[in-house]
Amino acid sequence: MRWCVVLCAVLAFCPRVLPEDRRPAPLMPNQFEMAQHTFFDFGPPSDFYELFFVRPTASGTSIERITLTPAGNACTQPATVETRSASIGESIATLLGGTNPCAIPEKELHRELKRCKKCLVFSGANVAMQVQCGSQARAIRSDILDRDMFDPAANTPEHTSWTMRLLARLNQAIGPGVMERPIFPLPKPESSAAPKNSETLTEVGSGKYDNLFQGAPDKPSDLYRAAQKRPLTPTVQLISISPIRPEVFAEPDYPPLARLAQIEGVIVFKADVDPNGHTTNFMIESGHPMLRGVVEKTVSTWQFPKEVANQKVQGTIEFKTNCAAENK
Repeated sequence: MRWCVVLCAVLAFCPRVLPEDRRPAPLMPNQFEMAQHTFFDFGPPSDFYELFFVRPTASGTSIERITLTPAGNACTQPATVETRSASIGESIATLLGGTNPCAIPEKELHRELKRCKKCLVFSGANVAMQVQCGSQARAIRSDILDRDMFDPAANTPEHTSWTMRLLARLNQAIGPGVMERPIFPLPKPESSAAPKNSETLTEVGSGKYDNLFQGAPDKPSDLYRAAQKRPLTPTVQLISISPIRPEVFAEPDYPPLARLAQIEGVIVFKADVDPNGHTTNFMIESGHPMLRGVVEKTVSTWQFPKEVANQKVQGTIEFKTNCAAENK
């Protein structure tokens, strides 16, 4: 009688255990997205947002990266959106380095996220990978600490190390990411073309990927909209010139460093006109030192009418950042 009870218990228990033990390993995903919020203890801007879209192609893998940067200063560093893409001959399985993100136990991921709850972190990156595992979408998070990036003996956990290697491989294919940017970037030329709108950018603007940046100070959709605003443009203008305007004339370019420092004002200058109508003996009477060089260089290219040959000309050029209204 006792054996019958034991046998019944085993038969009742086995159907629940055996299928679970024999469950096939999840298939390797054929595409994925990654979101990286990188933060630094200097700035502004001190936060940078990147989205990677990794898709299979007939000959390998395509990678697209969208970088969204908050405004550091409305005048010189407006919010920007940049896109870059590349193709590699490797398959997605090879790119993943043999690690199947669908097979990583959630318990291990959770343990890695809790590894340094009370540590001081000055710089780092919060990463989220979005991948389709069978019929379900899965989000895999990793927190990359400053010691993981800079300490030669960081003791970085297994899956965080794998995430860092994968991101490095994506950036290697596309080009330098936010870690390679200069700390104090110079203003970009006004003629720099904005990225052409695409289906992916439209999705970013609609907020489709905002959930991948939980806890970040900015939403990609907000940054995308902010980047659509026309940036403030500095102006350089010839205010006065006597006794006559030059026949061949160009205005100076605004020096990038002066613009970054929001230096503006007028440059008052004098120069002699030689028999060929060119300026000689250029002399600055007043004006900021960082603006003087471009004025002298530009005035040397001017051509005056021959009737002012051997005369002296005096002029005033005004540099304006046009930032005052924005900063009020």
